[in-house]
Amino acid sequence: MDREQISRIAHAEHPVKSPLDDASVHRLLARGLPRGDERVLDLGCGGGEWLLRALEARPEASATGVDLSEDALAQAREGARARGVAERLALHRQPAAEFVSAEPFDLVLSVGAAHAFGGLLPTLAAAREHLAPGGRVVIGDGFWERTPSPEAVGMLGDFADLATTLDRVVADGWTPVDGHISTRQELDAYEWACWGTLAAWALDHPDDPGSAEALATAHLRRSEWLRAYRDTWGFLTLVLRRTPDGR
Repeated sequence: MDREQISRIAHAEHPVKSPLDDASVHRLLARGLPRGDERVLDLGCGGGEWLLRALEARPEASATGVDLSEDALAQAREGARARGVAERLALHRQPAAEFVSAEPFDLVLSVGAAHAFGGLLPTLAAAREHLAPGGRVVIGDGFWERTPSPEAVGMLGDFADLATTLDRVVADGWTPVDGHISTRQELDAYEWACWGTLAAWALDHPDDPGSAEALATAHLRRSEWLRAYRDTWGFLTLVLRRTPDGR
């Protein structure tokens, strides 16, 4: 099985693809869409769940998603048709860092996709290029709640602690106007959903050629979570505005 297949199955019960519950996503989108008629861009949209929820909540909004995965974009198209918002959604298959638009956006989203740009600050630099005056950015990325093991850093990346992460964002010319630190319940629910769903799929499809690999992957990822990073890794989602005279 390739990475996209595993991801699609694992996230079937948690389509946001980040450790946030429905209420948290709703609140953050509400903070990012104060008028209701905004143009929204998601850089690294995956299956488009953030965009679909934004369009459902704001009938006058329009949205654009960018992602490299045709499989994920197909899910976004299918979801948009099922929810009746397809006419307000445009999707582009290309690297998010290469996306160009003639018009700016009132809200730029990038939650759990900073790896596509090489980190949090490069992601914010990309968002800045697309942001309309007075616009907002909703961005989510990891941080270390306490000193991680070398194994955890190797798995997840070289994050900073929470305070340092905020200091870097502010120094980069942004002002946080809201935010959310994923709770232990949200973090655990996300991991259980991903690896439990993948394991259940494998058990339900014993004759599928990918069943054994899916089950082994579920066991491995669950073990990595519990043994390597559960007690050290956190997830932060920020609502940002440009600081006056910020870069």
